[in-house]
Amino acid sequence: MLSLKYMRIYHRIVFLFFICVVPSLSAWAQEKCPKVFNQITPNCILSVSRPLLDKAIVISPELNNNVYFYKTVGGQTGKLKITSTNVSGVECTLFLEAATFAGSEGAAYVPNSSISISVEENNWLRGRIFLDREGTTALILDRPQDKQNCELQLSPGTEIRFYKKMSEEIVREENNLLFYGPLFLVFIAIFIVVRGFLDEQDKFKTQEALVEAENAGKTKNQFLFLKLTRPFYKRYFLPIIQGKRNKQAMRNKYRQKLANAGLGKEMTPEEFVALKFFMILGGPFVFLTVRFILSETWDLSITPVMAIVGFFYPNIWLAGLINKRADDVLMAMPFIVDMLALSVEAGLDFMAAIQRVIEKAPKSPLVEEFETLIRETKIGSTRAEGLRQLGWRVNIIEINSFCATLIAADSVGASIGPILKQLSGELRVKRSSKVEQKGATAATKILIPMIFFILPAVLVAIFAPMVLKLMSGEP
Repeated sequence: MLSLKYMRIYHRIVFLFFICVVPSLSAWAQEKCPKVFNQITPNCILSVSRPLLDKAIVISPELNNNVYFYKTVGGQTGKLKITSTNVSGVECTLFLEAATFAGSEGAAYVPNSSISISVEENNWLRGRIFLDREGTTALILDRPQDKQNCELQLSPGTEIRFYKKMSEEIVREENNLLFYGPLFLVFIAIFIVVRGFLDEQDKFKTQEALVEAENAGKTKNQFLFLKLTRPFYKRYFLPIIQGKRNKQAMRNKYRQKLANAGLGKEMTPEEFVALKFFMILGGPFVFLTVRFILSETWDLSITPVMAIVGFFYPNIWLAGLINKRADDVLMAMPFIVDMLALSVEAGLDFMAAIQRVIEKAPKSPLVEEFETLIRETKIGSTRAEGLRQLGWRVNIIEINSFCATLIAADSVGASIGPILKQLSGELRVKRSSKVEQKGATAATKILIPMIFFILPAVLVAIFAPMVLKLMSGEP
């Protein structure tokens, strides 16, 4: 292995090679006459010796990519490339590129790029364009009466030489250094960028593994939506959100909502905001993917709307989780409160009764909150503080009333067994009334699809035979 000193020397040599040697090689390659039309210079035109053309150039498709050098009446040099031709019985059109130089370093004069002539009253018109600013040298397109083809001529006193036929393939083959050199440099740049990206990706995966190892066992609910989106919003959008200044207002806005949805251990408020911004791209991506898979012809103008929908979808998803979790807590609460009352009346302390409920009660969001309450009290929180945090995390009226009642009873030293029994009865009544309310609204909800789907089917079944009978003319 080379020492650090020799590695630095090696890197400097490579750097100097690319800075000094490669441009020198490119300059050496360009000393000769360039093989690209736009790079042909006046010095190149003067250095090329070709015989003068002593007759007009017959227009045909074989002229495409032919390059000519000329000298105007005023002594200026120029270059001409025929790009394409269009010859028919009534029209001749010539497309070209040309430039006339006013000296070795003077600005070039660029004439028109096309000439066209046609037949009028059985006579061919003549067309011309001037190759210099003075108008002394013209490029003339004509169709003589005694000839069958259009011809290209230069005004008298002008010299023109055929240089060569050019094409991109010939340029690449004859100038490999200039063609493959930039490709090699681009490859080196891509390699450096990808190498740096992979290093960062490995570092990010290592950090993710450490975080998952720390959070293992803390949460058992794994949401598919978060699993699919976490690698993207946490890697690319979270650093942007963490760099914002008003992070405290953002935390205050979403911290309790995430706790109410049971996501307090799954994600932070900053991660939730990063998820919202990621869904600005995720919404259109899902729309376009579904459109492609189903081979639908949905209007692409909906894509910006899907970006707006994607931004607000995490809020809708979060509100649904909050409502579902509140219903689960309310359904499990009467049984758990009954178990607490029985445990307290049997002589257990309130915290010991909660521990017994955790062991015996079926798993539910309320049992998970009791587990959090036990952990908080073990690390130094008082019973009242733990109950207040429980009410803040769940944030429904029944739990807030439950926590307030227990805090008040604990502060005055009253027995909580009878209080829990009375509270359990009230919760059962509330749960029953809520179930009845849902049953009453279910009939209304079922009525809507019946009106739009079932009722038309019934009407068709009743009146279709009558309509068919009338159409057939039967009595």
